[in-house]
Amino acid sequence: MSTPQFGQHPAPLRTIAHVSDTHLLADGARQFGAIDTTAHAREALERLTRLDPAPDAIVVTGDLADRGEPAAYRELRAMVEPLATDLGAQVVWVMGNHDERPAYAAELFDREAGVEEAQDAVYDVGGLRVVSLDTTVPGYHHGDLREEQLAWLTEVLATPAEHGTVLALHHPPIPVPMVPAAAIIELLDQDRLAAVLEGTDVVSILGGHFHFSSHSTFAGIPVSVAAATCYLEDPAPLGRFTSALDAHQSVNVVHVYADRVVHTVVPVAAAPEVAGHPAEVVEQLAALTPEQRREMISRKGARGAQE
Repeated sequence: MSTPQFGQHPAPLRTIAHVSDTHLLADGARQFGAIDTTAHAREALERLTRLDPAPDAIVVTGDLADRGEPAAYRELRAMVEPLATDLGAQVVWVMGNHDERPAYAAELFDREAGVEEAQDAVYDVGGLRVVSLDTTVPGYHHGDLREEQLAWLTEVLATPAEHGTVLALHHPPIPVPMVPAAAIIELLDQDRLAAVLEGTDVVSILGGHFHFSSHSTFAGIPVSVAAATCYLEDPAPLGRFTSALDAHQSVNVVHVYADRVVHTVVPVAAAPEVAGHPAEVVEQLAALTPEQRREMISRKGARGAQE
């Protein structure tokens, strides 16, 4: 049973679990010889089972495999797809700069080996359109879009979707003031993409790549960057140009409403609870009137009031 609505806003129309930068490695190898990216990805996916409402889609915005190894894609697919089936969610894969198109296409979509074209795709998530846009450049870590991709995207967006469109891409089109090094491998010529998106029904842009959470706007559209499940790029390191930490991994949850989108960062690692209430409280609160709930929870000094 879903949690009742206790406030003035209705339930979201659709919910997306936004995961990014899993960087899986084959044969139990560890990233930088230290980070167990498979274990971190499993931990992140387990967190998705707690979401209420359950996600309608799981969107993974790139760098799925650290070295583009076929076995890494097979392992990730074996982890994500059964979970998505259990949750009743669609899976939306997105290419990242660490991914390799031939293995990505063959192992995740059962396409013919040797595919080299951009891996763009459109998904219908109960009236919410999700567009997976391949911003990768073979042999490089920066992002770019070819003219034919922009023309394709223009055609896709020419007809509005029932609940709007979410654009998912690996290289988010935003400034990165906290990690200047990331600007070297950003999405090039972002104004070309902005010209395509302006005036369309795109309600949110989801990205990854930077390994820390960040939010901005682009062409008037909210942009949400999910931190990696593998490691955090410390946005405020001490005496370092870049600093990768095996800590603070997270996923994002995207709630799409009729008139807005809400992005929430969900930490992956377990931590000690210092205060809280049992799940049974939900039924007790649901039995009260809004005024009674407000007196119980909101009034200062009342039993159950939040500090």
